[in-house]
Amino acid sequence: MHSTLEIVILAAGKGSRMRSDMPKVLHKLAGKPLLGHVVDAAHALGAVRTCVVYGFGGEAVPAALADDTLSFVLQAEQYGTGHAVKQALPLLADDGVTLVLYGDVPLIHAASLRPLVAAAQSGRLGLLTVSLAHPDGYGRIVREHGHVARIVEHKDATPAERAIQEVNTGILAVATRHLKQWIAELRNDNAQGEYYLTDIIALAVRDGVGVDTHQPGHEWEVLGVNSKAQLAQLERIHQNEIAQVLLDAGVTLMDPSRLDVRGTLDCGRDVMIDVNCIFEGRVELGDGVQVGANCVLRNVTVAAGTRIDAFTLIDEATIGEANRLGPFSRIRPGTTLARDVHVGNFVEIKNSQIDDGSKINHLSYVGDTTMGKMVNIGAGTITCNYDGANKHRTVIEDEVFVGSDTQLVAPVTVGRGATLGAGTTLTKDAPAGELTLSRAKQLTLGGWKRPVKQKKES
Repeated sequence: MHSTLEIVILAAGKGSRMRSDMPKVLHKLAGKPLLGHVVDAAHALGAVRTCVVYGFGGEAVPAALADDTLSFVLQAEQYGTGHAVKQALPLLADDGVTLVLYGDVPLIHAASLRPLVAAAQSGRLGLLTVSLAHPDGYGRIVREHGHVARIVEHKDATPAERAIQEVNTGILAVATRHLKQWIAELRNDNAQGEYYLTDIIALAVRDGVGVDTHQPGHEWEVLGVNSKAQLAQLERIHQNEIAQVLLDAGVTLMDPSRLDVRGTLDCGRDVMIDVNCIFEGRVELGDGVQVGANCVLRNVTVAAGTRIDAFTLIDEATIGEANRLGPFSRIRPGTTLARDVHVGNFVEIKNSQIDDGSKINHLSYVGDTTMGKMVNIGAGTITCNYDGANKHRTVIEDEVFVGSDTQLVAPVTVGRGATLGAGTTLTKDAPAGELTLSRAKQLTLGGWKRPVKQKKES
């Protein structure tokens, strides 16, 4: 029977090079805090406990990642990685194994961590290493007869040791009882005056605990974030990985390098996405959906056959089949569009239900409205839903025709098949099947002269 897994995530650093008052691990990658990505990897491994060691920023870190599955422990003063792990030890069970991760290394995959956990559960120490063409600055993995003997820091390494390309990532897994013993033995007699977690490797060798090394599936999985430049670099790496998954699934991306997914994006068959689109939260695109350039979709479901033209924003909405949206449309939260609905340029819809075949093609605002089938809304139509204190609802029944430049002052109902003449301000219900309009009498003033601009005196 395997020992239970507990995970410690070190997330106490300030990140001075970020030039920010925000804790480093709360800076976002793909719309999620760096630490959130590491927590996701921990959950994927099935840990019985995940303990986050935080410090800089006070309670900002626990507040940002409020999660019943996480435990938080404060490292009030930072004296190195060994000291950070020590803060979490009282929470860890002696009969389990502990995996140590880092809150500023967000791209690590669970698949790269499982061999470390397996090594620890078999009584060994699992250590994640990586081979770099240019290993300057990293601790080198020193081997004797092919077995790991110790880790030597770059500044302390001999020329021969500096030639070693296998380096330490700091990520390791080991039986918790060993970890507690070795952490207690760490010393801080070094240039930084800190307690280094990496020093436990030599202690493991001393005590006859074998060290198994494993390498990640990709070198970039172990890249850390210490500056905004590195954050931007990892953002593009991550987005490229997402793009490759979409391409492999058959999605057409007009330019994979110009895509941002800040959440999850699920696509059906024959989906096409043009450049510079942003997908936030949970987005689902059905078969044959086309998304034009520069669109933003947030927490949206789009059914099959819908076309979304350029510069359209859709937020917290449900879009049915075979709709045509945009360009330059804005669909706001609470909106549901049924089938074959047309929403054109410079149209805004909020908290409304639009039924099959209805069209709102130009320069209109529809808010807090229930609209039936086959309704035609003319250009410049506005549902006046707000009286300055409360919102009111407009009901437009099937087959209504609304002329251009019409205002519907809610609460108001337009009956089935009614026609509203252009320029109407509707303040009372319009009866079904009738023409309703409100206009001032047209006048022509004979002899009227347009004012002439007076010349300035010199």
